[in-house]
Amino acid sequence: MQRYYLFAFLLLVFSVSSRAQVAGDTLHVQKKKFGRAATELFVVQLIPWSYNKFLRGAEFAKLDIKSIGNNLNPRNWEWDDNSFKTNQFGHPYHGNLYYNSFRTNGFSFWQSVPAAFTGSFIWEVAAETNKFAPNDFINTSLGGITLGEMTYRISNKLVNNRATGVKRQLQEVAGLLINPLNGVNRILDGKWGKFRAVVDTTHKLQAFVNVGSRHFNVKTYQEELRGKQEIYLRLRLLYGDKYEETSAPFDHFSALIELGSGDSTYINNLQVAGALKTWSMQNNGNAKHLYSVTMNYDFIKNNAFEYGGQSFTFKLISDWNPEAKVRFNTEIGSGIIALGAVQDKYLFYGEGRNYDYCAGINVLAAASMTVNNLFETELNYRGSRFQTINGNPSSYILNTLSADFRAFLSQRFSLAAGVGQYTLNGFFKGFDNVAEIYPFARFSLGYKL
Repeated sequence: MQRYYLFAFLLLVFSVSSRAQVAGDTLHVQKKKFGRAATELFVVQLIPWSYNKFLRGAEFAKLDIKSIGNNLNPRNWEWDDNSFKTNQFGHPYHGNLYYNSFRTNGFSFWQSVPAAFTGSFIWEVAAETNKFAPNDFINTSLGGITLGEMTYRISNKLVNNRATGVKRQLQEVAGLLINPLNGVNRILDGKWGKFRAVVDTTHKLQAFVNVGSRHFNVKTYQEELRGKQEIYLRLRLLYGDKYEETSAPFDHFSALIELGSGDSTYINNLQVAGALKTWSMQNNGNAKHLYSVTMNYDFIKNNAFEYGGQSFTFKLISDWNPEAKVRFNTEIGSGIIALGAVQDKYLFYGEGRNYDYCAGINVLAAASMTVNNLFETELNYRGSRFQTINGNPSSYILNTLSADFRAFLSQRFSLAAGVGQYTLNGFFKGFDNVAEIYPFARFSLGYKL
């Protein structure tokens, strides 16, 4: 139940903060502090290493010159056997701390990117005797950048510098939980709880929470299993306006966070897509068409299905009639999957590795229609083609299709229903091919924070 108490607290602060956004303010430009940034990059590695060595007594934390030398030699590198949750969520989360050691000390997005790669490299070489794992390096670095910029933006947005009292303290604590380094640096800089006339309202943050019931089924050649109904919480975040041109990374992004009562992880769905650059294709007054390049993070782990990946997508986004009562929006695009973790029913070893590491390409298409701000429907498709680079010799095709409908009962409350399915086809050497379908359905009550 602790996961729900924390989630409820963050929702409360989201609600308070979202109503406190005031137009016309600007974000204060912070002075760069390289020395403190480098120190924090070292500290966020020292803490988990010290825990592993002195409290857990872990063998892999007992370093020596020989292990460091071995890890510097690419011929000794080896893809590791950690669990899906560790590799696809735990490592990107730590990469987010490496990234934010510089981002929260006044450095820009691109200036902070090397910190994620540097921190990941140092850990793989000099923080454990285990062999340097290429999958950890990629997931920690790319996932850390995506999660890091998202949490940096959100934590700043939550704190209204004009607020005081209990409301302000709740905002500061929520910002600290979402981005610990940003909270620590606010304390060090004397910003925690301090009244300022400057508030970050350069980009609007919208938050939507849904509480309801869902279930996942499994269909294969041999059997069809119906999953149990379970309670779930879903938080959708929309930051900025994706139909505005920008060269600043993550000036607009979307995030989906989901928790379910029957799942084995605190967060069983975390998907982030942040625009690196958006520029105009055509704007004729009745419609806006823009190109956008996004950086994406995916972590999906529920009772039936799991997938994780780091990817980049180029897409065309269109707002066909912005001022009409009936609005249409579409997206089409394609991209590369730098590294994806695809579940493999024939693989299980080590700490619990049951997935292949793959690279590939994807295509996507999406369409939505809003009717007089009373009804909204969405259709989403994503298809991915993978080639395994570590694991069983194989290739995969993963198709994801979903449809959602929302009826707005008031300005804040809504009813929502959604259906969809993951379809996974695996082609193996030495094993039978796999064709599995994971249909799902969900029903919920929604609230706009």
